[in-house]
Amino acid sequence: MIFLITSGVLWGTGGLTGRLLALHTHLSPAAVAGYRLLIGGTLLVVFSAATGRGRPRGRAAWRRVAVFGALAAEFQGCYFAAVTLTDVSLATLVTIGAAPVLVVGFEQATGRRRLDARVAGTLALAVAGLGLLVGEPPHGVSTTDLAAGAGCAVASAAGFAAISLLGKSGIPGLNDTTLTGYGFLLGGLALLSVAVPTTGAGFTPGPAALALLLTLGLVPTATAYACYFTGLRTAAASTGTVTALLEPLTGTAGAVALLGDRLTTAGAAGAALLAVSVAAEAWRGRGATPV
Repeated sequence: MIFLITSGVLWGTGGLTGRLLALHTHLSPAAVAGYRLLIGGTLLVVFSAATGRGRPRGRAAWRRVAVFGALAAEFQGCYFAAVTLTDVSLATLVTIGAAPVLVVGFEQATGRRRLDARVAGTLALAVAGLGLLVGEPPHGVSTTDLAAGAGCAVASAAGFAAISLLGKSGIPGLNDTTLTGYGFLLGGLALLSVAVPTTGAGFTPGPAALALLLTLGLVPTATAYACYFTGLRTAAASTGTVTALLEPLTGTAGAVALLGDRLTTAGAAGAALLAVSVAAEAWRGRGATPV
């Protein structure tokens, strides 16, 4: 559980860092997401090589990398689009909040996990918390942008849910670090190949921009995802996505403190409910054998 909790907290810095990078460099959401995956993937590939984990071996392993890369590109691209259309808090909350509902629904439909009263209660707390947190549109965001941003966030949640489920099923000749590293490299290249001829991906490589890029690639990407997939080895995918609700809590706190985003009384109550749902899932998942 400590790996899953750590990943959730580290992810909470991703939206904030990405938004600061976009404000500083005027990069598009696709470019920010592409650089994030490219740098994070490079760091993981270097780490994988340095620790003797090697590269993907076999056709099946490379197919898994390709699928992972496509999902990563979709997940990150839609997430940063949602951040741009709304704000960090709303985009993060909808993305990460919808993911456990999607994963639990899949596990229930396939018989991987029984939807007992405790699981249903945890999800109900999470959904209620999200409803309070995103009950009012962000200040200055139009109804059209709100709807488009919410749609992008739900699409991002579907990609994250798929990645979580994919991370539960191993494949010969491919370990978690290698899969994530090469998948992120592929996803980053795909996003940048879209950004370059459309919105552009160039920026002035000053110290601040480079520091933000390195932070985005290292902290909420390479380190956070390495922790996440390590935690998924001994936890259900739904447990991982519920503990990932720590991301919106961390992201919201950072956005309120540093970017001036507003959190109402209802939003604060929603944050408290989310915290309770994460604690309940963490307690329930202690020592449980993942399916």
